[in-house]
Amino acid sequence: MTTVPESRPADLVITGCTTLTHGRTTDPTDLDDPADATRTGAGAAGDIGFLDNSAIVVRDGLIESITTPEAVAGLPAVERIDARGLLAMPGLINCHTHTPMVALRGIAEDLPIEEWFNDWIWPIETNLTDRDIELGALLACAEMIRGGVTTFADHYFAMDRVAAATETSGLRANLGQGYFSSEGAEGLERSLDFALRLRGAADGRITTSLAPHAPYTVDDDDLAATAELAREHGLLVHTHAAENKEQTAASVAATGRTPIETLHRAGLLDVDVLVAHGTGLTDGDLAVLRRGTGRVAFATAPKGYLKFGWDQTPLRALASIGVPVGLATDGAASNNTLDVWESMTLTALTQKSSERDPAWLTARQALDHATTQSARAVGLGDQVGALAPGRRADLILVDLTGPHTQPVHDHAATLVYSARSADVLTTIVDGKVLMRDRRLLTLDVPRIVEELNPRLPALTYRGHGRRIQDYDPA
Repeated sequence: MTTVPESRPADLVITGCTTLTHGRTTDPTDLDDPADATRTGAGAAGDIGFLDNSAIVVRDGLIESITTPEAVAGLPAVERIDARGLLAMPGLINCHTHTPMVALRGIAEDLPIEEWFNDWIWPIETNLTDRDIELGALLACAEMIRGGVTTFADHYFAMDRVAAATETSGLRANLGQGYFSSEGAEGLERSLDFALRLRGAADGRITTSLAPHAPYTVDDDDLAATAELAREHGLLVHTHAAENKEQTAASVAATGRTPIETLHRAGLLDVDVLVAHGTGLTDGDLAVLRRGTGRVAFATAPKGYLKFGWDQTPLRALASIGVPVGLATDGAASNNTLDVWESMTLTALTQKSSERDPAWLTARQALDHATTQSARAVGLGDQVGALAPGRRADLILVDLTGPHTQPVHDHAATLVYSARSADVLTTIVDGKVLMRDRRLLTLDVPRIVEELNPRLPALTYRGHGRRIQDYDPA
């Protein structure tokens, strides 16, 4: 433990908890043999452990030390949390979502993707006002805090309002202003302007990305220009690609290339890129991804794939080439919740089913996807995703004393298969408590809902016959 003068108290001391620890935080691209990632879940899953009766010291937004309660018994602190009976772990990371879409939760159900987009979502989105977007984002942030999410990656419109909601909430986020080529040159210009203006906002909690929607809505020239701007300004690119097999087949029929090959041709695999979904990846795509020189990652949102009848993201294949996969929910219009805890459980279960292998994607591997791999996916692999000295103090305290989690034979199995998001009691970002004992401290949900609900009739009106875009996956 670092010795400090007692006249300078720690900001926060948490005592008596069991702490999820990572023995190392290996980036799979640094492995001598990327095939090693297959055995460890593309990271440090084999090194996830649990330290009983521990204490965590937080100072200046960072974890200063993980030690014993006895070692900090006399340490002055601005705030102390008695966490006996609780488990401390890194905050969850929602690697791909559209927070304002919580306003569309449940509006378009049991539909194929083309009808979902063309007849419901894209007509409704023409009605969105900046205030609708901000209210939706505020409600989404409240939901994520209550579910133990401390960081999210968002990709939508009017992102200045999402940034404002992020700052108010206290969460950490990577934000990108989405664009289509149908907007003309102004679309990419707005995306770049947002990324440069908001980078480092909210006391550094906001990072930014360029956000072309997808290869089927953004043309080759704009994708190539995005890659050049990302390289010039050191920005992440956040996009959708190979969302399902039908989309991949349509792309091949129309262009002779898969969506992943289109990204590679544009240079986007040679910069840092976060690709949402990837359930339509082909065997040939894996070789293309391996040739990329950038830090490429995927985000998987298994609940939405089950609803749309899609395959799952091929985590085992991506692990074999050292590509990290973070966990996500997508927007609540398709996923219904922003519950990353649910995504973690479903990832473990659907991967076993997809691979027909009960030994693939163990509980520890699922936790690794939820922590270190998710952190790498959003470009924060050296800051969050693990509890260790020098990392940002983004953590949650989980109550495992309920009847559905007892007895605890293996903490990893209990977290992945038994625990629920409602078991998160406390959520902390940068050492600041955003929720204590299930009580939100930064957001007033009744007030948000009171303003949002009267706006819904105007928001959901579709009689105007307009769409922001047409869904044509080619």
